[in-house]
Amino acid sequence: MIPARPILAFALALALALPLASLPAAAEAPALPKGVVAGPSMEGISEYTLANGLRVLLFPDPTKPTVTVNLTYGVGSVHENYGQTGMAHLLEHLLFKGTPTHDDISGEMKKRGISFNATTSLDRTNYFASFPANDDTLAWVLGMEADRMVNSRVARTDLDSEMTVVRNELEAGENNPVGVLMQRLRSTAFLWHNYGHSTIGARSDVEGLRIEQLQAFYREWYRPDNATLVIAGRIDPAQALAKAQAAFGRVPKPKTPLPTFATIEPAQDGEREVTVRRAGDLNLVGAAYHVPARTHADNAALAVLANVLGYTPGGRLHRALVETRIAAASGASAEGLANAGLFTALALQPRNGDAAKMEQVLLQQVEQLAKEPVTAEEVAQAQQRIANAYDLYFTDVNAVGMGLTEYVAAGDWRLLLTSRDAVAKVTADDVNRVAAQYLRSSNRTLARFVPTDAPDRVEVPAAPAAASVVAGYTGRAAVDAGEHFEPTPANIEARTERFTLGEGLKVALLPKRTRGGTVVVDAGFRFGDVASLTGRDDAAGLAGAMLMRGSRELTRVQIDQKMEALQAQGGVSGGLQGANLSVLTRRDKLPEALSLLAGLLRGPVFPDDEFEQLRLQAITGLEASRKEPGAIAGQAMSLHFDPWPAGHPLHVETLDESLAAVRALKRDELVAFHRDFYGTAQGEIAIVGDFDAAAVRTQLESLFAGWKSPHAYAPIATRYTDVAPIHERLPAPDKPNAVFMARHNVALRVTDADYPALVVANRVFGGGALKSRLGDRIRQKEGLSYGVASAINADDSLEGKDDAGSFSIQAIAAPQNIDKVEAAVREELAKLVADGITADELRDAVSGLLTEREQARADDGSVAGMLQDQLFFGRTMQFTADLDAKYKALTLDQVNAAIRRNLDPAKLSVVAAGDFAAAAKAAPAPAPAQ
Repeated sequence: MIPARPILAFALALALALPLASLPAAAEAPALPKGVVAGPSMEGISEYTLANGLRVLLFPDPTKPTVTVNLTYGVGSVHENYGQTGMAHLLEHLLFKGTPTHDDISGEMKKRGISFNATTSLDRTNYFASFPANDDTLAWVLGMEADRMVNSRVARTDLDSEMTVVRNELEAGENNPVGVLMQRLRSTAFLWHNYGHSTIGARSDVEGLRIEQLQAFYREWYRPDNATLVIAGRIDPAQALAKAQAAFGRVPKPKTPLPTFATIEPAQDGEREVTVRRAGDLNLVGAAYHVPARTHADNAALAVLANVLGYTPGGRLHRALVETRIAAASGASAEGLANAGLFTALALQPRNGDAAKMEQVLLQQVEQLAKEPVTAEEVAQAQQRIANAYDLYFTDVNAVGMGLTEYVAAGDWRLLLTSRDAVAKVTADDVNRVAAQYLRSSNRTLARFVPTDAPDRVEVPAAPAAASVVAGYTGRAAVDAGEHFEPTPANIEARTERFTLGEGLKVALLPKRTRGGTVVVDAGFRFGDVASLTGRDDAAGLAGAMLMRGSRELTRVQIDQKMEALQAQGGVSGGLQGANLSVLTRRDKLPEALSLLAGLLRGPVFPDDEFEQLRLQAITGLEASRKEPGAIAGQAMSLHFDPWPAGHPLHVETLDESLAAVRALKRDELVAFHRDFYGTAQGEIAIVGDFDAAAVRTQLESLFAGWKSPHAYAPIATRYTDVAPIHERLPAPDKPNAVFMARHNVALRVTDADYPALVVANRVFGGGALKSRLGDRIRQKEGLSYGVASAINADDSLEGKDDAGSFSIQAIAAPQNIDKVEAAVREELAKLVADGITADELRDAVSGLLTEREQARADDGSVAGMLQDQLFFGRTMQFTADLDAKYKALTLDQVNAAIRRNLDPAKLSVVAAGDFAAAAKAAPAPAPAQ
């Protein structure tokens, strides 16, 4: 299979939180264990409270064979005292270090195939696990969580290693210009409230924290009456509640009450300003305004206002800043927290942009809405987008189980539902009122100090208690749950219909009833060969990126509005040798969604203004990568391993060559590439979910089977190349986090006998930062890196001849620790090749891998991707079942022999990028000789 050519990295997405929106009706109430009290129950979610104060939320869904357990504690960075910032986040890390009963939590989870992690935020910390529905696994997870609630070691030895890991995580965040700017903006906006503190904490606090402080913090906040347990997915409510009671009921409720805090951020008394001067190639401007907590009635109108301003492509900021090419990207968001938070607007541009103009236009759009008030049509469009997000969100019970964390942290899980309903009631008058009330210069942190005789102060009103907002609330009707379908390879194969339309369009259809009537389409259309594509590769990526930016019938904004009206997520795109179509929508919207996307593939017009926007974004992304350690090391490694001559479509370009190519590219070249290559008669389409198979077949033939590419598809053959090892240290000035990469090539195909063995070997060696040999040594034991992992990549092709595989390792660390990281990597790899893995490691790796593969088949999007891939290679789900069987049958001798045949420490190329000069200056001088 042809590997993806490195295309221009210009994704500059801003993480702007949307509120979410409709749920299922409550299941029949289970019998209550002794001491358990039933609480509110609506839209499929039921609340219970144990005698010790633990709240349990049950959200059953029999249609997906997975379970999510999410335990949220009401403690975050807002609860930390002076000199102890970062403590909540550091404690989250230490709770994976184990208890006397559960000595290796991450190892036990990995062995069981449980997907797990934890996060810390301003108001809360949560621990979550997702796994195929299994009573024993559920009982184990609940028992483990109850155990570490009160029995975690929180030991000095663990703190010593994990403190440097967290410090490395902090350093990684310091590399991100947007993240640094937003943290400085927040710390300037809040004078007294702890919302001004970064969750990861101050470096000095993290480094100087005493274990006694952390132990006291743990005992104070980790308790059942400060926790909410969510169990969602394929569960029997009565059994799940009984398991929760059995696990947590024995944990005593503390006799002391939870601490309370009285700090309220005072009204801001004038503009504030903060300037960050650091290495980088972006100009950024952000403006933040104090706004009420989630439970306040104005929160819904502020959420709509953020969507009106910040949405791409139809939002006001996008139109004023991006379409005019003043900025490369923009956005806005409104926080909904337990206490008063921030409304934020952000824009960015290349270093040589007009930063003053960008700031001026941003502030005009945000603070002068009275001159051009928000219209009822804009409000309706924003409400539609937010409602669609809620609507699709509620079709995934496991996602809801996770998302409830934020609403629990804000005061009550039912705020998820009341927030949704409140957004639907917002009017244009509401939006314009909150804009005038909160988005004032005197309430802004950008910010400047300007003396004035008549200060204009915004008093953020107190928000009511969550109980008063949700009192009497009953919720909406449940979403249709769909059918019970076991996603085994045999069941998937039995339900799937495969056929070919025309001369070469292969189709796989898997119809079934799904929650909310959702359906997933995953399609790839193929064209071109090495001869016809030579010299055309620079236009390929941008041509594909322009497909959603305007057609003969619709503008970019109209395309976006049409997708929202169809409750559809996805789109069309293209690359060097193909075009892709993917969409998630509903049964009744599928025909129109397919017609829309087919029209976008056939009829793009490549508008001049959109082309210039895209070019600016591409240039901005490339320039921004110039001083990023990951990009520097990654490009050096790619160039070293590039076997292709200049001019070949797969040849790797330098950063300067890529920039020159983008700057020289003309719109007409994109038009010509589409004309000369695009077609849909050859490719693969997979559809999984709720749809009419007969009607879809007819529509697919009409839309796609007859459009032939002028250049038929022929795969570009790839091959193993023996590459001499290199060892390089590359400078990345003023970057406190360095990146380590290592690689050597392997002659390996997916169909080779050694492939399953190497996948398992890699899982043991570096298949997880928390639990693997590299993770145990470099993160858990020595505390050198927040993230370290290895990967084995195998080639694939129609003829089964391509064998361009590779083995790679990557880690992040402080520059002064990179040599230690490399030494540890080399020692562990040499040990792996010399001694192999153990029988216990083989058993646990295979068990976890098979469970993860089982869970992947429970996701319709994953199944659609499998089916499309199988269509291309002429396979069926039997290939998947056979691969499962090969994993299950692996012996220790087979795995260790495959390791010795394929992995060679002497061939390893190593590249690292970071501020090594600054690290050397900061290193202590050697002691004088005695």
